[in-house]
Amino acid sequence: MPAKDASQIKEKIILMLKRRGPSLPIHVARETELSALFASAFLSELFSENLIKISNMRIGSSPLYFMPGQEIMLENFSEFLKGKEKEAFLLIKDKKFLRDSSQEPAIRVALRAIKDFAIPFEKDNEICWRYFKASESEFKTEDKKVEEQKTNEVEKQLNISDKTEEEKSEQKVPEKVSPKDSEEKVKKLKPAKKKTSAKLKANEKFLERIKEFLSKSSTEIMGIEGLKKDEIILKIKIKGEEQLLLAYNKKKITEKEIIKAGKKASENGLKYSILSLGELPKKVSELIDALKDIKTIGKVE
Repeated sequence: MPAKDASQIKEKIILMLKRRGPSLPIHVARETELSALFASAFLSELFSENLIKISNMRIGSSPLYFMPGQEIMLENFSEFLKGKEKEAFLLIKDKKFLRDSSQEPAIRVALRAIKDFAIPFEKDNEICWRYFKASESEFKTEDKKVEEQKTNEVEKQLNISDKTEEEKSEQKVPEKVSPKDSEEKVKKLKPAKKKTSAKLKANEKFLERIKEFLSKSSTEIMGIEGLKKDEIILKIKIKGEEQLLLAYNKKKITEKEIIKAGKKASENGLKYSILSLGELPKKVSELIDALKDIKTIGKVE
């Protein structure tokens, strides 16, 4: 293709993006009357020349291409986010700022995936996230508000406890209690122990282990569909085919869990795979082998 024609096509694509905003290669192909392959090639070239930008988000399997300064328009495509990524988007959009350590593991992973909308920064040696429309300076203001609220609460408590001697004298003298009763009261007054984050850390560690395992087989993680105790549900892509992956953080899984995995995959219209830390129980493995070649199971009337 002559250089002149190529430059004219590039100019036409830029004008289109300026007018239309973030677009898919198929949209560019239609307006420029190019094949989808050539349109993608021109878009890649414009991106390498730093004339246009590309989204981290995918619509199907394609990214969005847009002009610098049109980042804010990507919000119009947030409806295409799924699962935990959509949940993380709605959360940070509402809160504007999130501290990484305060989020559940699945949301932490999702925040790292929605790079178009969640921007990381460091505060007091801690990773924080800001909504892409918010600036870091606003975070300082939010911190001040929180501190003021805490101070006001402390002052209220001090005012309540700061009773005059006259008020104290009007109070009833506490009845004498036996050592046994006193011990019971102390037990009741003891604050409940805070739940440790050990389970969350275990889940996060297991998730990282699964990601490392999948990367060896060139399996792409499309999104997190669920994260529970000893169970992670991921949407993955293997050789262009989307599947559901259910990973169990234990050595033995039961027929019940396999049936549950099958139902979950059926609801999503996908095939599914299962991972665990051990081999299948012999009975389950034999049942799966027996069902491989079965055609029908009938009932004699």
